[in-house]
Amino acid sequence: MALVVDGAEALDLARWIRPGDGLVWGQACAEPVALTAALARQAPALGPLTAFVGTTYADAFDPAAAPGIRLRSYGAGGRNRAWHAAGLLEVLPVQYSALGALFRRRVVPADVVLLTLAPPGPDGRYPLSLADEYLSAALDCARVVIAEVSPAFPAVPGSRTLGPDEIDVVVRTGRAPVTWTAPAPGEAERALARQVAAVVPDGAVLQIGIGSFPGAVLAALGEHNDLGIHSGLFADGMVDLVERGVVTNRTKPVDTGVSVGGVVMGGAGLIAWLDGNPRVALRDTSCTHDVAVLGALPRFTAVNTALEVDLTGQVNAEAIGGRHVGAVGGALDFTRGAHRSDGGVPIVALPASGRGRSRIVERLSGPVTIGRSDVGVVVTQFGVADLRGLGLAARREALLAISDPGCPPGDGGSGKLPA
Repeated sequence: MALVVDGAEALDLARWIRPGDGLVWGQACAEPVALTAALARQAPALGPLTAFVGTTYADAFDPAAAPGIRLRSYGAGGRNRAWHAAGLLEVLPVQYSALGALFRRRVVPADVVLLTLAPPGPDGRYPLSLADEYLSAALDCARVVIAEVSPAFPAVPGSRTLGPDEIDVVVRTGRAPVTWTAPAPGEAERALARQVAAVVPDGAVLQIGIGSFPGAVLAALGEHNDLGIHSGLFADGMVDLVERGVVTNRTKPVDTGVSVGGVVMGGAGLIAWLDGNPRVALRDTSCTHDVAVLGALPRFTAVNTALEVDLTGQVNAEAIGGRHVGAVGGALDFTRGAHRSDGGVPIVALPASGRGRSRIVERLSGPVTIGRSDVGVVVTQFGVADLRGLGLAARREALLAISDPGCPPGDGGSGKLPA
């Protein structure tokens, strides 16, 4: 039976965390900030630790103030970017779908898991509130589970639930969830979003990433019909599409009528809308990112962003000039799922240029996130290049046709492309 503590100030982490342990905690809106703040305060007494973190927006944990805790992540989003630049975080170039196996094999240890949970339901079980995704795999490996529970945390249907005997410590707080608001898209992003929307078929089951551009894509889909959502995340722009009847999830052979996501990244309105909503389901990564699951969805359409694309179709979504500013993430998982899907469309979208330099390049300045054998449709604000089935000469011609006419493709190897 779980120990119940009122407030993280009364929590003695040394009772539960051993020197050498590996920690995992929820990301984005699911970061248990009362717990990560307590971890930061108590870090000097806990000995050397490693922690796997996702995209971080809150300021509760400062790795500079906790030098005994070595941070690792799948990417450099949010605060992770500055931490990586300062040498405080290691970025693992791994596919999102591989994280569960890394926990199970202890390549990335998950001895202690820190969670946000909604209050228990009538059955006495606590729902994972704002993220299931890779946390389910970490829970299966954990020796200790410490959960922050607040009545402000939503109970999103479909998520894993934990009984009191599966939790070691319940820390009761009244804290509201972390929220995140995407920057407002600029005109170039809106123009790019319109080009992407033109490629998305009616009846598509949609995956979309995070940021101002994906939000612009969602806003541009308002005239579509019978869309579905099966994505790594729930984002703000999805609410309007569901409420307007644009997203119906009617074409799905499974989860018919239900939008599926793994983690919540958005504002207070999204969080309130998700609470108890029967039209949504929070699921783990084995559902949201599995290529076989994705390939079985009709017209599965993956929309992912990139930093640059070379003239053979290779995609870099991770780093520019040695600076990590993105991630491998789920881009390859979703791309391959869309290739398998009947009528699927694997889309990589990016502005044709930035800061006076082309982002369609002769040679990438960073790693290959999506290989040329996996790439599908590349979109800029100047048009669409469907590379499926094209040879190298035809690909080059198609990509040049959607490059910025005032900014010819150059050599991305200089590392001066913008993030």
